[in-house]
Amino acid sequence: MKSVTRSLRILEAVAQHQPVTVGELTKIFELPKSTVQRTLVTLSEAGWLRASRKDTTRWEIGARVLAVRPAALQGSSLFAAAREPMVRLRDAVNETIHLSVPDALHCMVVVDRVDCDHTVRTFHAIGDTSPLHATAVGRAVLAHLPKQDVEELITRGLERYSDTTPADADGLRAELDRIRADGYAVNLNQYRPGVCALAAPVLDEGGAPLAAVAVSMPDSRYDADRVPEWGRLVAATAAEITGRRQGA
Repeated sequence: MKSVTRSLRILEAVAQHQPVTVGELTKIFELPKSTVQRTLVTLSEAGWLRASRKDTTRWEIGARVLAVRPAALQGSSLFAAAREPMVRLRDAVNETIHLSVPDALHCMVVVDRVDCDHTVRTFHAIGDTSPLHATAVGRAVLAHLPKQDVEELITRGLERYSDTTPADADGLRAELDRIRADGYAVNLNQYRPGVCALAAPVLDEGGAPLAAVAVSMPDSRYDADRVPEWGRLVAATAAEITGRRQGA
C-alpha cells in the first residue's frame, strides 16, 4: 500500500506543480531520484502522466485523468452547456452522441455520451482515447488549431488504422481545409472498423477548439445522402454549446 500511496501523492504533486521535473519532485518528497523516476514512468505507461510537449524533462497530467472526471465535469461550464444540446441531437438522429476533449496533440478523450435506442449501436466508454488525425472529433479540433500545431502532428507521423485513414500530410491538410469550409468532419471507417461519425468543434471565446461533439453510427446505417443534413445538425449543436458556454 505504501507504493500506491506514494504514487497518488506524486500524481497530486504533478497536478499541483506541472510541468515539474524529477529533481523538483525528489526535493518535495525527499525520496531517491530513482524511486520518483520509476513511479513517474509507471504512471505514464498507465496514461495518468505524460512528458511535457515543450520540455520532455518535465511531467504533467495525462489523458487518463479525464476518465475519472465526469462527476467533476458536470459542474463545469462545458458539461453544463453540452448536455441538453447533445440529448436533442440524439433525439433528432437516434444515434450515439459523444463529447470529446483534446489532450494537447496526444489524443482525444471521451468525456460524455448520450446513447440511442438502437439494439446495434456504437459505444464509446468515458475515458476512451483516439488519435486526432484518424477521427472526426480529432480532425474537427485539428481544423481549428494553429498551423504550427498541425505541422507538429504531421512531423510525428500519421499512423494508418485502416485503408481510408488520412495518413499522408497533403491529404490531411486538404481534409482540414474541407472541414473549415463545411463546418464539420466526417469519419468513414478511418479508425474503428465499421464505425462512421460526423463531428463539429466547440470553440472558446478566442475561436480555439475546446472540444468536439459527434454523431456516431455503425456503417450499416451510414447514408451518404444524409451527410449534409447530419452535418448541419452536428454543426448547429456544436455552435449552440459554444454559445451556451459563453453565455450567449
